[in-house]
Amino acid sequence: MKFVDRIDEATRLKDSLVREKSSLVVIYGRRRLGKSTLIKRILSDTDVYFLADRSESQYQRTLLAKVIAQIFPDFDKLTYPDWESMFRAINYRTDKRFTLCLDEFPYLVEQSPEMPSVLQKLIDEKQLKYNIVLCGSSQNMMYGLFLDSTAPLYGRTDEIMRLTSIRLPYIQEALNLNAINAIEEYAVWGGVPRYWELRENRSSFEDAMWHNILSINGALYEEPVKLFQDDVKDIVKTSTIMSYIGTGSNRLSEIAARCNEPATNLSRPLKKLIDLGFLEKEVPFGVDEKNTKKSLYKIADPFMAYYYQFVVPNRSFIELGRHLPIKQALSAHFSEYVSMQWEKLCRDAVTGNLINGIVYGKANRWWGSVINEDKKPEQIEIDVMAESLDKKYLLVGECKWTTQENGKQLTAKLLRKANLLPFASNYTIVPVLFLKNAPKDDEGNAMLAEDVIGLLK
Repeated sequence: MKFVDRIDEATRLKDSLVREKSSLVVIYGRRRLGKSTLIKRILSDTDVYFLADRSESQYQRTLLAKVIAQIFPDFDKLTYPDWESMFRAINYRTDKRFTLCLDEFPYLVEQSPEMPSVLQKLIDEKQLKYNIVLCGSSQNMMYGLFLDSTAPLYGRTDEIMRLTSIRLPYIQEALNLNAINAIEEYAVWGGVPRYWELRENRSSFEDAMWHNILSINGALYEEPVKLFQDDVKDIVKTSTIMSYIGTGSNRLSEIAARCNEPATNLSRPLKKLIDLGFLEKEVPFGVDEKNTKKSLYKIADPFMAYYYQFVVPNRSFIELGRHLPIKQALSAHFSEYVSMQWEKLCRDAVTGNLINGIVYGKANRWWGSVINEDKKPEQIEIDVMAESLDKKYLLVGECKWTTQENGKQLTAKLLRKANLLPFASNYTIVPVLFLKNAPKDDEGNAMLAEDVIGLLK
């Protein structure tokens, strides 16, 4: 598959490796994001790349020595009793700068807890003649090793990069899709390059879903558990929480009731899932997250959201190879599912962007009770809401992932809702329609799939 994005990360890594003095570079992030691919694209033939595993430390040193012997002949003829002796031997053998990459570094630390202190000692001596790149998928462990102020390697790194999901426009480029198909596929695969590769290997989008996700033998059928293994102790509880949220229990009280636990017991696991990027906490526009009970928990990652909506409830059918019930679920709810992802993409597109000459801040959804024209309470929801940076304008947006809409009617309904807001009089209201297809009567306020993708670049 075509290598896309990671421009900033590649530039930072290249710059770090050509500095006058040797560098310590750390790269981390969840599995499948292309960390190893990025590193290997930057390393040269005279650099050393080593992928660690969970075998004991002496065997790991033996394996690494064999790799280093490709650069320094006969390096593997000696036995290295510990990591310090090995790193010092490398330093002794080299007469010019090269890079040593230790991928899945947490595996080495599991077997050799002294490793961070050994590296700290070598780095503090300022005698190393080679760069070190440390990479890992355990976000918790990598954070603890390098960003915890009590850790030996805290403050010793020259560059720390946390790789996150790749943005929507790049799946369009990588898989050569039109705008609508790019959004529908992103709603399933998210921004994970490995998932895109699996998709590319199949003849169609539908075939890729059935082959990789909706099959007991699919490469991604057990994917969430594999991801949780890196960072979560109680995988059963984590999967249970994700399942409840993925099937519509979004308030803390609802999640606690279904888990049959006090809400206070869920604060830590929920925060952990947010920190890992699997969940997000949503509050209405203009509301302080710390001082509201209106928070909703949503699955942040598109693939995870798809998995917990369509795979988990249908596991029995998947295990038995029964396709019909799953096809019915997809037929009934897939478009609705994509529309929820479309809303999130539209909010991301508005955030911090210039739209019709106005720069907007963070976009959120708004929901709540207002007093309508008949002086009665009415529950309303607005899909996208963002204040301009100069606080003069309020963008309000309606998102639709349907075939064709009446633009005038949608705009009128949107303006009605916006003008019922208690704070509407403080702004000039700017209505925007975010639509899958062009409306029957475009008033110039519609943004289509290609427009949103353009803003997300």
